[in-house]
Amino acid sequence: MHVTAIIAAAGSGRRLGGAVPKQLLDIGGRSILQHSVDAFLRHDRVSEVIVVLPGSLAGAPPAWMTSASAGGRVRVVEGGTRRQDSVANAFDRVDARCDVVLVHDATRPFVTPDLISRSIDAAMAHGAAIVAVAVADTVKRVDGSRVVTETLPREAIYLAQTPQAFRRAVLGDAVALGRAGVAATDEAMLAEQAGHPVHVIPGDAANVKITTAADLEAARRDLRGAGRVGTGYDLHRLVEGRPLILGGVRVPSPFGALGHSDADVVCHAATDAILGAAALGDIGRHFPDTDPAWKDASSVELLRRAAVMAAEAGFEIVNLDVVVVLERPKIAPLLERIRQGIADAVGVTVDRISVKGKTNEGVDAIGRGEAIAAHAVAMLHASVRTT
Repeated sequence: MHVTAIIAAAGSGRRLGGAVPKQLLDIGGRSILQHSVDAFLRHDRVSEVIVVLPGSLAGAPPAWMTSASAGGRVRVVEGGTRRQDSVANAFDRVDARCDVVLVHDATRPFVTPDLISRSIDAAMAHGAAIVAVAVADTVKRVDGSRVVTETLPREAIYLAQTPQAFRRAVLGDAVALGRAGVAATDEAMLAEQAGHPVHVIPGDAANVKITTAADLEAARRDLRGAGRVGTGYDLHRLVEGRPLILGGVRVPSPFGALGHSDADVVCHAATDAILGAAALGDIGRHFPDTDPAWKDASSVELLRRAAVMAAEAGFEIVNLDVVVVLERPKIAPLLERIRQGIADAVGVTVDRISVKGKTNEGVDAIGRGEAIAAHAVAMLHASVRTT
C-alpha cells in the first residue's frame, strides 16, 4: 500500500512568534513543523511526505527536509490563499500509485504512530475518516446576545483533529469540489459536500493544536520535563598497521586504534552515551568483543543500532556532543565529515551533533601518542505517546 501524508504548513501563523511563522517555533530542540513531519517519516506505512509551505519558505525549505535522515521522502510545494487551496496544490503532487492520503496540521506535533495507523485503516475501510475527541462538557448554542437558545446532545458532538484520511479518489472529489468554488474549513467538510460519508475514529487528547502562547509553553514544558542525559567514554591503544577511523571517517595516520571492531572511539563513546541516557546498559552488553559478529565491524553500525534501540524504548535524540582526545594527527579538517557521519547514523540533522578535537598536552599515554580517547554526552527526550 502506498500512503502519502500532506502536512499543511502554509499559514503565516505570526500571532505567536512575531516575525517567525508559528510552525517554525522551537519545542524540545526542533521546530513544531519538524516534530510533525518526523512523526510521519518514522511511520513504516507512510511512503512519502508532502509539506505545503508559504511562498517565502517553499523556495528555500529548512535543511532538515532534504537531509540524509529524511531519506528523500519529503517534497515541498507552495501553499495557496486558503488551506483548501494549499492541500489542492499538494494533491496535484501525490504519487500516482497512492492508495491513501493523510492530511495533517503542521501545528499538531504530538500525533502518535497509533493515530496514524488507525487513520490509514479507517480510510481503507470507509473511504474517508477523521480523528476526533468527544466533548466532556454540556454544549450550549447561544444567540448574538449570548443567551442560550438550545442545549445540544453532547454525545453527538466531537472535536475534530488531524490527520484526516482519505482514499485517493475520495480526496480527489473533495479537491475538485473546492476548485469549483465551494469553500470549506477542512477537507472532510469538502468530502461530506461531495457526497462521501466521513467516519469518525477516536482521537487523542494529547494530539493538541498549538494555537496560543499557553499551548506553546505547555508543549515546551512537557518536553523539557522528559529530558534524559547519558555520558560515554572510550579509549584504545594506537598501533601501526591499523586504520584510524573516527565517526566512520578514515583519518590519514600511520597509527590506528587497536580493537575487536574498527575501534572507532567517537562512535563507541556516542553509543554508550545514548544507551546510558535511555538506561539500556552499555556497548559491551549489546556488542561484546567476544562475539565474532562484531569482529572488524563498522562502529557506525553499532551507533545506528543504539539509536534504534533508544527509539524503540521511547526516546528521541536531541543532541550529541563528542570530544576526541588525540595528540596527532590534527582532526580539525575532518570534523564536518565526522559530524555528518554521526548525524546520518543516528537519524538527526547535523546541527544537533558537535565534535571537538583536543590534545593531552604531552601527558600520559595519550600525550605520548600511544592512545586515543573520546568522551560523549547525549541528550534524549521521551517521545510523546509513541504507541
